[in-house]
Amino acid sequence: MSQPPLHQPAEWERHSACWLAWPSHGHLWQSNLAPAQAEFAALCQAIAEDGGEPLELLVQDDYAEAEARRVLTPVLGQVRFHRVPVGDIWLRDTAPIFVKDGAGALQAACFRFNGWGGKYELPGDDQVAGRVAALSGRPSLDHDWILEGGSVEADGDGTVLTTRQCLLNPNRNPGMDQAGIEAALRADLGAEKVIWLDEGLLNDHTDGHIDTLARFVAPGVVVCMTATDPADPNAATLERIAVDLARMTDARGRQLQVLRIPSPGVLIDEAGELLPASYVNFYIGNRTVVVPTYGSVNDKAAVAALAPLFPGRRVLGRSARAILSGGGAFHCITQQQPEVR
Repeated sequence: MSQPPLHQPAEWERHSACWLAWPSHGHLWQSNLAPAQAEFAALCQAIAEDGGEPLELLVQDDYAEAEARRVLTPVLGQVRFHRVPVGDIWLRDTAPIFVKDGAGALQAACFRFNGWGGKYELPGDDQVAGRVAALSGRPSLDHDWILEGGSVEADGDGTVLTTRQCLLNPNRNPGMDQAGIEAALRADLGAEKVIWLDEGLLNDHTDGHIDTLARFVAPGVVVCMTATDPADPNAATLERIAVDLARMTDARGRQLQVLRIPSPGVLIDEAGELLPASYVNFYIGNRTVVVPTYGSVNDKAAVAALAPLFPGRRVLGRSARAILSGGGAFHCITQQQPEVR
């Protein structure tokens, strides 16, 4: 008897929990550790407060748990702590992607992880998916190819967005071509149609993850960014993304409606390097959409532009400048567990 087809729920469908990992590696974060912890705590509070969703929080040891408990006091009743070693906090990429089968049962799809193409191979990260799957109590589906959660964006209706720069990169799955990747996404995530964009933001060490470029906000509706400064080094890339998306149809044959918000513009780190800042790296919680902000002049305009796209939810901007120093923002450090009714 064949197995029921799999289905990856859209992020706006209800969650039973959000999985995260407390930032505690001083050798990685250095002077940004305390600011990143403060931003992380603000994210957690926005997700969990006022009847939001429970938090499943991975911590390294007793000291890390005590740190987290101190700053998460306002929502502590919504937090469960798990002693799991992680290389770092990027659970979107290291945790399982939760999928449902044709009967509606939830399962944890676990993929191989190789440190974003071998660039950042940290102890424990390649074991996070299996450990989270076990803690979730859901059956594990183990897949023998490399896939990071931030590299795919699902509409819950059979369509998946991704980029060639990431999924066709020889540092991930050199033996798989585009047709092979599409077949694997169909088998393992239920993707009926894969929409391919070319490349992502400059200096993005994930090699163009889609969750910094374009996000579904409803079936057939995609939000992406526009550069407000023509001198922005990402201006041409952002324009091409919008143009390409507008030509696409989804798995149900709908022409994509493309909505654009401002980009953060040019943000430079302490070494003078361009940061891959993105407002579309938001997290869609049960009650609240949390949008990363960076101290840019475009912060308020971006949050205001996103607010009407999520009726029934609060849309809050919260600082992610310190977290960005590690390479990502709010979507990169969260992984939702869909609710089963």
